[in-house]
Amino acid sequence: MSLDKILSITGKPGLYKLITQTRSGFVAESLLDRKKITVGLRNNVSVLSEIAIYTLEEELPLREVFLKIQVKEKGGKTSIPHKSDKIKLEEYFFEVLPDYDEDRVYASDIKKVVQWYNILQENGITDFSGNDEEENSEEE
Repeated sequence: MSLDKILSITGKPGLYKLITQTRSGFVAESLLDRKKITVGLRNNVSVLSEIAIYTLEEELPLREVFLKIQVKEKGGKTSIPHKSDKIKLEEYFFEVLPDYDEDRVYASDIKKVVQWYNILQENGITDFSGNDEEENSEEE
């Protein structure tokens, strides 16, 4: 499953999988407890494939950040929990993405990225490659 079917809904914990659209919104299933909810058009919803993280040069799509975490963790869950303190989260994220913009990426954002990555891992959603072409990352 690709990240364009995975949603973050403001005010709701965890991530949701888009099931179907309705006239007044859509139906989503929680990746945490498998409960289905109806989400209205008034809710603030973000699709993971549309989210990016600020770096010093550009905005890096979230899937590429997940790929970097996946490489660092050798395909497993993160070595730190998302409830770690601010300093540990920032140190971890600096290892994953050394050029992230520390002024525009807050500890709460890092906490969400770590939590979301682990939720996706638990649900077997581990293919973060792009749909059109494979990513060729340059090593420095």
